[in-house]
Amino acid sequence: MILKLISCEVFYREACLCIAGSPHRVDVEFTDKGAHNDSAKLRALLQQKIDAAEADPRPWDAILLGFGLCGNSTIGLSARKTRLVIPRAHDCCTIFLGSREKFREHFKDNPSLPFSSVGYAERGWTALSPTGSSFFHEPGTTTNYLLGEKTWEQYVAEYGEENARYIIETLGASVDHSLSDQKDNRVVFIEVPELAHLGFAQRARAEAEATGRKYTELPGDLRLVRKLVHGEWNADEFLVVEPGRRIARVYDWDRVVAEG
Repeated sequence: MILKLISCEVFYREACLCIAGSPHRVDVEFTDKGAHNDSAKLRALLQQKIDAAEADPRPWDAILLGFGLCGNSTIGLSARKTRLVIPRAHDCCTIFLGSREKFREHFKDNPSLPFSSVGYAERGWTALSPTGSSFFHEPGTTTNYLLGEKTWEQYVAEYGEENARYIIETLGASVDHSLSDQKDNRVVFIEVPELAHLGFAQRARAEAEATGRKYTELPGDLRLVRKLVHGEWNADEFLVVEPGRRIARVYDWDRVVAEG
């Protein structure tokens, strides 16, 4: 098959790893992580990219979406002449964990618990960001919280460890009262084993401890990304939308999305 993948760049490394082993030709295009800030704009952007893919003379067997519901950003998307394939996932967190069951197991009591991953860290949306901005992403939302403009190491270098801790705790105060559960002060890092050598989990732990929050590490799994680009679209984990139909939302934990 000849497949077109349109994916959020937070899956950049995971997608590239899985595409390299796919038995199919997969042409990939990534969207900027910042597009999640506005669901309507992201939806319009994705529809534009779907339309552009269909205008391409190449005969795609399917257009794959490397997204979940993502704040309803994928609801209403449609292709005129090509099948669309999307994971049955509320958010990218489900995709990082490898299943809806794992997402429900770890996040059912606090679905807006901030989490991080290599993609968010590397591309500027977490406290691990090499650019210096500190963000925690909330599953199922398009909200991210800015904690500061410098890394923990930079604050220590300028002000000393004790003062740095005070500054970061003060900057983080606005985050604490915004979380869905005031008693749950965890910072979750999803560590995909194939990317563990990059060292982002260790940095996540250090920054969590620096801000007085509990560090929790969950094992990630590439299985959903791999199945998406390998063409293994079993109905319980993927929705295949026929040409002319649209992606619709289902308000449950199981199907998540349906053909509308």
